[in-house]
Amino acid sequence: MKVVVMVAMLFMLVVVGSGKEVTYDRRSLIINGTRRLLFSGSIHYPRSTPQMWGNLIEKAKRGGLDVIQTYVFWNVHEPVQGKYNFEGRYDLVRFIKEVRNHGLYVSLRIGPFIESEWKYGGFPFWLHDIPGIVFRSDNEPFKFYMQKFVSMIVNMMKSEELYASQGGPIVISQIENEYQLVESAFHEKGPPYVIWAASMAVGLGTGVPWMMCKQDDAPDPVINTCNGMSCGETFAGPNSPNKPALWTENWTSFYQVFGGEPYIRSAEDIAFHVALFIAKGGSFVNYYMYHGGTNLGKSASAYVTTSYYDEAPLDEYGMINNPKWDHLRELHAAVKKSSQPLLWGKQTNFSLGLLQQAYIFEENSSRCAAFLVNNDTLSNVSVMFRNGVYELPQKSISILPDCKNVVFNTATVNAQSGVRSTIAVEHFNQTKNWLAFAEEVYDIDKASFTKNGLLDQLSITKDTTDYLWYTVGYDYTSTEDHQWLLRVNSQAHVLHAFINDEFIGTEHGSHNSEGVVFEKPISLLNGKNNFSFLSVMVGSPDSGAYLAHEIFGLQRVRIQENINVQDFVNQLWGYQVGLQGENLEVYTEKGSESVEWNTFDTFVHQSLVWYKTTFDAPPGRDPVALNLQSMGKGEVWINGESIGRYWVSFLTPKNQSSQTLYHIPRAFLKPSNNLLVLFEEMNGDPLQITLETISVSHICNSAEEPKMHKILSPKRRREVRLQCHQGKRISAIDFASYGTPNGDCASYSIGSCHSNASKSVVQEACLGKNTCSISVSAMQFGGDPCPETSKSLLVAAICS
Repeated sequence: MKVVVMVAMLFMLVVVGSGKEVTYDRRSLIINGTRRLLFSGSIHYPRSTPQMWGNLIEKAKRGGLDVIQTYVFWNVHEPVQGKYNFEGRYDLVRFIKEVRNHGLYVSLRIGPFIESEWKYGGFPFWLHDIPGIVFRSDNEPFKFYMQKFVSMIVNMMKSEELYASQGGPIVISQIENEYQLVESAFHEKGPPYVIWAASMAVGLGTGVPWMMCKQDDAPDPVINTCNGMSCGETFAGPNSPNKPALWTENWTSFYQVFGGEPYIRSAEDIAFHVALFIAKGGSFVNYYMYHGGTNLGKSASAYVTTSYYDEAPLDEYGMINNPKWDHLRELHAAVKKSSQPLLWGKQTNFSLGLLQQAYIFEENSSRCAAFLVNNDTLSNVSVMFRNGVYELPQKSISILPDCKNVVFNTATVNAQSGVRSTIAVEHFNQTKNWLAFAEEVYDIDKASFTKNGLLDQLSITKDTTDYLWYTVGYDYTSTEDHQWLLRVNSQAHVLHAFINDEFIGTEHGSHNSEGVVFEKPISLLNGKNNFSFLSVMVGSPDSGAYLAHEIFGLQRVRIQENINVQDFVNQLWGYQVGLQGENLEVYTEKGSESVEWNTFDTFVHQSLVWYKTTFDAPPGRDPVALNLQSMGKGEVWINGESIGRYWVSFLTPKNQSSQTLYHIPRAFLKPSNNLLVLFEEMNGDPLQITLETISVSHICNSAEEPKMHKILSPKRRREVRLQCHQGKRISAIDFASYGTPNGDCASYSIGSCHSNASKSVVQEACLGKNTCSISVSAMQFGGDPCPETSKSLLVAAICS
């Protein structure tokens, strides 16, 4: 208790007298003496390029955000102990200044454990080798290095005057990350670590509050916050009556793994849970992710795809993802209209029905805001509220900034829909344009070192490569031709097996499996036999207690013939870290000159092959990607920059590839002669690769005529608005119907009532324009095609 009181006193000292005071009370964060209702979005600087940052932040601001949230990625900043990197896409200061230049605040999640589907949870792997270390516990070696890094980041921010207390944009910071999930595993070493981490962070004197997510026992003055998809339903609330309700991670979809189906979360569902959280007193909501981006290089954790949160409001390429982006923008505007009573008014709530609820905020009888909630997932309902009758769609919340008029309903989507499409601008189908060389298969005689027994893969590779060769020799003598069963148990993710340099098979695990089991009938030669196993990690772990103690790689290797068993576990093993091509950096211009490349025909449909070719950058500003549908598994580089792992051959339960398009940031490209290098593990065919540009070429929207009755329905636009992305213009009207069109933007057709003038009116209003709007009225279309019938207008257009 004494520690908590001292920490609280220290917090009060550091904020008093600062340039821009940031405090909090039970309602919200308080910036310069004003309570603030804040919408935030996660954008991670290493998952895009500096050339993209400004555009991403600008779109986030237009989407109604006040704050950009990011983790700090320790392992990219200190990959080697004591050697730091804050250059290029790791330039944290430049990123925060870019946010500041757009007039937004920053939520800085220092961690330094971050998870984030990022390799080793954000820890640099050298930390693993510190004697006596136990990550994330009351352990002196760990606390020493954690404090050293956190202090360095805080001092860097201070030196650049980036804290709000100095006039900068950072208004809140986070220490640790979802620690409560593992706290009990550390027994008596868990709770003291929480208290220490909070005290250490607050003691750094940033002048802004600190938070801990998913940490109900976060000590004062650190704020405990919620993560998840439904914090309005699951969050027990702040652990002190003087702390605000903050939502640090509202998952806009979910990260995808190779072999897993994508999770699609609707705009309506996100909006419902945001509105419910606000209705219950929340004042800060962060979308995780607002832009996910790309897991470039080997940055992703185990089995996680290279594309990250592509279903976020801004997709992987940074393009607006509608209707999600626009629907949330309208939600933010509606909530902000209610901000005065939300932040200062008295909160009450009462039942409107079995599954309906009203949440009201009133301030001195002069300002009032209401949230009308319908939790019925099957039916629309009409409810009485303050002498008015309100229609509430199923599973929705209506927002009334004046307790009278509905300005937004979470289930009523007025936003334009868009469909992303690609254009193949280059086909790599000419064998003369490809060169290749085969990766060497190592045996024990070629290994770089030998050791008795099987060693942990990550302890040897230091997480610098996915690949480790395990090799062992076996002398066999027999006058008969026996059939043996080879069985290999591994805690890595993929295993490629060879006997006497001949490939005998591959096996892999999955995100939900415990390692790999490889079994294969084999024959042995009289004399020496060489067993070679290429053990492959598809990213390192990113979470769990005792992370430094996890073991990977081969665990047991044996052969069996009837009752005869030969176990190789304690044999002399040879080890080779990484691939020959990796070690020579053949993916760079200079490195590619260090090996002898051969014609493509020499290596048709072989495994463990390097391929290279060149291409010119496509003109324009549209995002660029490689379509690797024909490939198996490997990694791809452009001009020496890795654009990530690919694993097209690992199909989902619906027999589809988890990811076929792999983003090439425009910043990685030269106008011409770009070097493309792939390492293919599993017999892929590079002749079918295509270079593609990506755009939102098909857009669609609909709107209804005003309804003439006393029931107050959710507000709908009375006009159809269309806008092309990336400066494109409407080149064609694919469909237009004023009347009673069937379906919606996903599937549509002309209904029983239709104005024959529909298409011509829309063409006149929209063709050749970047944006247009058409009012939904009989006068607009030269007459009423079906009097006494409620009508709407649905338009689908093509942008080019």
